Amino acid sequence: MLKIPPALRYRNFSLLWLGLLVSVAGSQMQLAALLWHMRLLSNLPLVVSGIGLVRVLPIILLSPFAGLVADRYNRRQIMFVTQMVTFLAAMLLGLLTVMQIIDIWEIYALTAVQALAQVFDLPARQSLTPNLVPQEVLPNAFSLQSIAYNAGAILGPGLGGMVIGFLGMQYVYFINAATVAVVLIALMMMGHIAQKPVLAEGGLRANLGSIKEGFSFIFSRPVILSSMLLDFIATFFSSANTLLPFVARDVLHVGEIEYGWLSSAQPIGSLLVGLFFSQREKIHKQGLLLMVSVIVFGLATILFGVVNVFGLAMLALLLMGAGDAVSTIIRNTIRQLQTPDYIRGRMVSVNQIFFMGGPQLGEIEAGLVAQLLGVPFAIISGGVGCILGVLFLFARFPQLARYRGDEPAPAPVTVQ
Repeated sequence: MLKIPPALRYRNFSLLWLGLLVSVAGSQMQLAALLWHMRLLSNLPLVVSGIGLVRVLPIILLSPFAGLVADRYNRRQIMFVTQMVTFLAAMLLGLLTVMQIIDIWEIYALTAVQALAQVFDLPARQSLTPNLVPQEVLPNAFSLQSIAYNAGAILGPGLGGMVIGFLGMQYVYFINAATVAVVLIALMMMGHIAQKPVLAEGGLRANLGSIKEGFSFIFSRPVILSSMLLDFIATFFSSANTLLPFVARDVLHVGEIEYGWLSSAQPIGSLLVGLFFSQREKIHKQGLLLMVSVIVFGLATILFGVVNVFGLAMLALLLMGAGDAVSTIIRNTIRQLQTPDYIRGRMVSVNQIFFMGGPQLGEIEAGLVAQLLGVPFAIISGGVGCILGVLFLFARFPQLARYRGDEPAPAPVTVQ
């Protein structure tokens, strides 16, 4: 019998969670629509995959500063600003589409603006979560966030395919703007959130020292560092979301609605796993489970590249989602429990380079390989690379494989 997850008993976390659920549905609907929109404007995989480049550049350039901002300033207020920027960009995408003056470069530019907002939003949001629930409830909170993300990622692309097919592309962008408005309302309802002020104001030298402290902390903690490297390797090799429109149209020979279901399949697998873990108080042998889950992710990627039947493609994507969800829950729990609050924003910002940079750079790699050697080869070779990278990483960092989940948090690091 299902019970109310412990984290949802805390009002402010519930508001954040509901806002995340709604907004992810909108953002994932928009992302799927963007890729389909780009495919209509260009038949070159590298051009469509270029969306990954415009999304990754703000991450690489600004992530360390985003973490500093999350540790220095009010995290709820940061989220309010980033969500407002996201809202305005989505509205502009819709208006340009209605006026039929949108082109590839406009999509690139507005996607970059939204990526810039997300760079500052994620460290603030993930660092805010431990301020909303007790430490012992944190794994449950991250399981619920995984559920919210994947439920939204299921609803978004699935509905997006129908909205594109029956109403038109512009309505996807307007619906996304409406879902962002829900987050803005939730943030206003939360009120003041207690946050330990850990950084004093200072000039450039002080800021660079604070950023250096974040990197020093991560590189001195093998378990945290290896979990980030694992994230980058797996997502770099097995990211092929920008190839989904090509798989749908050119390999499976299906239309917008089926494309929407393909985009939802991976989150469905993730959601089922998230529901399972939301009912569990503890996760044992986390390191070993993490390794197995990423290998499953790589094997399912290979299967997806091999098949040319819609049902089997859906199954492969479901398995990819299940493996990815287990990995995400464990990695988030490791990092948050092993990181003190005073440096949590900077930890998340560095991690952002790995877990967001990996898939975006991977999309570019996949587009380039697909352009030269074909879409199936790009996907299959990515799955093989993922498995080989995981095996190498666990051999290089045996601490990660031995991680149980009940290890004490590390002491603070002092940077001279």
